[in-house]
Amino acid sequence: MARMVLERFPAGGPRGSWPAEEFAQARRNEGLAAEVVMDIEADAFLVVMRQPRPEPRTPAPRAAGSRVEAAVR
Repeated sequence: MARMVLERFPAGGPRGSWPAEEFAQARRNEGLAAEVVMDIEADAFLVVMRQPRPEPRTPAPRAAGSRVEAAVR
């Protein structure tokens, strides 16, 4: 599954403040499946939403008797 970042919050917020969790909860109240993850390298909390990866497209089957022929001259 892929993730889409909805918002970033610095990890060094005031004591007792949870802005990333509050933002994620507000998105969940809107019906989105938001969650908070930590980006350790950036020292930030990310509010993300998981998205299924699109399935690879396969060509549609051709109807019987509808062959495509190319003339080579």
